[in-house]
Amino acid sequence: MEALVELERIQTRILQRIANLELSLLPTGDSPLSTADTTTTTEDRLSAILLANGVRDFCFKRVASDYYDWPLEARRDVLGAASVHHLCKSIVMVNTQAPSNITDCSDRNNSKYYVVVVQYTARFNAETVKNFLYTLNDGKIAKKKFNMRLAPEETSVKLTGYEHNGVTCVGMKTDIPVILDEAITKLNPDFFWLGGGEIDLKLGMRTSEFIKFVKPFIVNCSGA
Repeated sequence: MEALVELERIQTRILQRIANLELSLLPTGDSPLSTADTTTTTEDRLSAILLANGVRDFCFKRVASDYYDWPLEARRDVLGAASVHHLCKSIVMVNTQAPSNITDCSDRNNSKYYVVVVQYTARFNAETVKNFLYTLNDGKIAKKKFNMRLAPEETSVKLTGYEHNGVTCVGMKTDIPVILDEAITKLNPDFFWLGGGEIDLKLGMRTSEFIKFVKPFIVNCSGA
């Protein structure tokens, strides 16, 4: 059974690469990231962005509408993921104690918002992110000025353009800096799954290519 699941995953990725290659050969307007008039689906749009940024080892998979009611083991199986630890999520965090002049994401080192990518099997630790940002700014900003909390749903949608359970780091409306949990970089094999822009669309990607494209901060920000 495991062999069949793996074969299906490989076949899906091959077919996706063929589709992506065909897409990349289509006229794309003034910019490789231009999406308003050249793509028709979220999958097409994100594929074009990934390809334009040198990402090759990725695939999308549609899941059932009740996917999030399933146990992690069932989600793993339907995606063909290597383990439940390879299932990850992207959450938008807000610094509720940021100084009044910090209102957006223009300063990557001291942003009002961050997208944090963590495993479903891990527990996010906001305190470690607070300490990381304090150190990142060389201690020049008081530690009490960092207090990371989950952003309200409406804020997350406004910043990313994606609904809850569909958030992904690719093609967000706002260029929000990303924090990748260090545990994800240690996964074997190095291919993990996250949201794909829609609630029932999931995106699998080679970890090394994700890091090269997204350029996230890599932080040990979770516990088992």
